[in-house]
Amino acid sequence: MDIGVVLDASSPAGTTRDATALARLAEKRGLDLVVIAGNEAAGQPAGLDVWTAAAWLAGATSRIGIGVAVAAPSSPDPTDPEAPYPSVVTKAQGSLDIMAEGRIISDPAGWVVAPRDAKPEELATLAGAGLPVVVPVDSSEDIERLAALVAGPDGGSAARRRPAAARARRLPTIDYDGLPASLAETAIEPGDPGYRAVSATYLRGGAPGVVLRPRTPAEASDAVEFARRHRHLPLGIRSAGHGISGRSTNQGGLVIDVSAMNTIEVLDPDRRLVRIGPGATWKQIAAALTPYGWALGSGDYGGVGVGGLATAAGIGLLSRSHGLTIDHLRSVDLVLADGRQVRASRDDNPELFWAVRGAGANFGIATSFEFEVDEVGEVGWAQLVLLSTDIEESLRRYGEFASTAPRDTTVFLVTGQPRQGVSSIQLYAVVDSPDPDTVVERLTPFLELGTLTRQHVVMTPYSGVMSNAADIGPDGHQGFGEPHSRSAFLPALTADFARDAAAMLRSGAVYFFELRAMGGAIADPPPDEASFTHRAPAFQLTAMAGNNQRLNAVWEPLRPHFDGLYLSFETDLNPKRLLDAFPAPVLERLRDLKRRYDPDNLFRDNFNIDPKLTTPTAKEAIA
Repeated sequence: MDIGVVLDASSPAGTTRDATALARLAEKRGLDLVVIAGNEAAGQPAGLDVWTAAAWLAGATSRIGIGVAVAAPSSPDPTDPEAPYPSVVTKAQGSLDIMAEGRIISDPAGWVVAPRDAKPEELATLAGAGLPVVVPVDSSEDIERLAALVAGPDGGSAARRRPAAARARRLPTIDYDGLPASLAETAIEPGDPGYRAVSATYLRGGAPGVVLRPRTPAEASDAVEFARRHRHLPLGIRSAGHGISGRSTNQGGLVIDVSAMNTIEVLDPDRRLVRIGPGATWKQIAAALTPYGWALGSGDYGGVGVGGLATAAGIGLLSRSHGLTIDHLRSVDLVLADGRQVRASRDDNPELFWAVRGAGANFGIATSFEFEVDEVGEVGWAQLVLLSTDIEESLRRYGEFASTAPRDTTVFLVTGQPRQGVSSIQLYAVVDSPDPDTVVERLTPFLELGTLTRQHVVMTPYSGVMSNAADIGPDGHQGFGEPHSRSAFLPALTADFARDAAAMLRSGAVYFFELRAMGGAIADPPPDEASFTHRAPAFQLTAMAGNNQRLNAVWEPLRPHFDGLYLSFETDLNPKRLLDAFPAPVLERLRDLKRRYDPDNLFRDNFNIDPKLTTPTAKEAIA
């Protein structure tokens, strides 16, 4: 059983020195929990404030759990300057979590209080509820008596379970004790150290009930089996956590995090065939391929994981020259919804291979990819900042220059709300040429978009382009709230679109607006090559906002210009968006495959292709 102590912060003995000494002794003797109790009924405590005491003891100890016996306040009297407000209490709890991550229990229901003079058999009975039993103490002698119970009759250490503070945060909807043995060691629960580092993604906050971290395909199968037993919970699949939708985290559900499966291996130098794990980032891949004179086109940011991008499409800064990421995919190893491990390629499970290249999130967990990469030497990498007083004209001219540029040139445009009539335009460009003069020639027309205020143009391997990503440290991603993003494909950037987009930007509803130039090698494969069929558009665009209703209001007037969308940058979960991403015949083909490979719809939390539905026609969807 787990035994702890109660220190009364409201008593005269509840001084910093005495409380610290007793807490340290309890930790040294192997006890599990120190509960700080105050006398709320008596008004202002005579000793330490419970929050001050908890913070002090958290800093003075390193392992033992800290319990704060204060119920969350509600509806405080605004005339009472001493009344605790919920927001302040929540902030105090968060601060304690940062100081002593995984050691704080803030819910008084997380322990059972025993009488001061409770006998061992009484403590054992109280422990039957599965919660730590805490006993009020005043002296070191009290703690030594309890420590003797923990040590057992032979004086040895009793078998240890997860700390009481961690178990107190477990959710009743999850069978934590039923975790597969292969995953138990690396799984992270809400009360564990390191939980804050895995709870959020790049843009979205979350609080999953458990994060499973398989290291092998077999462990990924075990994770899927555990998820099948928890079909009532949300399920997120995460490679690096950079997805715009943020669906690789959730509230109270499961996350299967494959970031540890991040190996990069050259299989055949002559064919330039490489095997890459789903948790590798494009920054790591570019660095690994550069010594060979190779590159694999990705997006525009090196911190993105392979798993999400390589099962969607991969529209990046090498795409006009070398095609989409999925165009280089030769096979993918998957764990299916029933736990089976399969390979999909043109020869093995070709229908599944077709589906994964565009709609992979619906069909399984990718555990490795085999790509045929390109020979790519030094490229011109440019980051330009221009100021424009006429964003409508700048957008129109950008569309003209970017769509007619030679296919060795890919230029992305980023802007936002004009300030006092002036728009800041950022251009990110790669010219796939080792010749500096060619790079300058390709970029020069774009200087007409505004007044150049900053420029950074270098010759570099592709790894120099992908190095724009900061390494994610032990604190992980720190996203919060919900991202709001819209995505679309443009057949052409017309003057009418430039006018309407400029109006949207001037509204102030959108803080981020990006245009990615397509065409070139993207359009070379036939549309039915993969489930991603949008080969013809000239541009892909993304808009992000802080308010979803305002975003909808300014986005809807632009819809007549669009022809489809790219799911990687979309957060609208309206089922109609699936028909934007996949034309009706493609969507119905995907539904048929979903019925075959995931009939119970386990993989459903990222733009779900529900196998139980029928696909409406485009006309029905609009209606």
